[in-house]
Amino acid sequence: MSPRAESDRLRVLLVDDHDLFRTGLRNLLEEQGVQVVGEAAGGADALRIVREIAPDVVVMDLNMPGVSGVEATREITAIAPLTRVVVLTISDQDDDVMDAIIAGACGYLVKDSSIEDLMRGINAAAVGESLISPPIASKVLQRMRAVTLDQGAETIRAELSERELDVLRLIANGKDNSEIAEALHISPKTVKNHISNILMKLQIDNRIQAAVYAVRSGIV
Repeated sequence: MSPRAESDRLRVLLVDDHDLFRTGLRNLLEEQGVQVVGEAAGGADALRIVREIAPDVVVMDLNMPGVSGVEATREITAIAPLTRVVVLTISDQDDDVMDAIIAGACGYLVKDSSIEDLMRGINAAAVGESLISPPIASKVLQRMRAVTLDQGAETIRAELSERELDVLRLIANGKDNSEIAEALHISPKTVKNHISNILMKLQIDNRIQAAVYAVRSGIV
């Protein structure tokens, strides 16, 4: 991967209570052309740094002393809506995943993910998209299918076009924009336009929430 120009480099804040992990992650990200603009060992420090420098993306652990990653994510979403949060944690527990998504996280990856997966997550978040580790996405969908609310399906069908419904179903099945474009034989730009329309019509913030909405409503 070629280094980004200084003005184009993503500005990333690392939040994790393990110093050695942050150092290793910083080195890996800087090798990928990312500008690590700060580090925090907990949620309170993360909030202070976000207020000061408003990074593009925060890579957030969940289980930390003091202000948790979920609490910090919720606050960051409120005080700096242009700063995106990608959760990078050891936990793959359903409750942690759902709490992070509801708090406003744009991505959820486990710590055994590759640096390539993390870069995909960071880059996706930076442009308003989302990425969840495939095993995590599968667990979320299974859990949401168990509590499906069929009465919402008709509401969604009334709001969205058939093509938008196709896109929403593919989002809910964990497909990224390029995979959706290939499946529907349309351009990635058209996919992005459909997703923007879906979020606007359903009055939700990101594609992860769209996936949850779709499964809860029985669309998938």
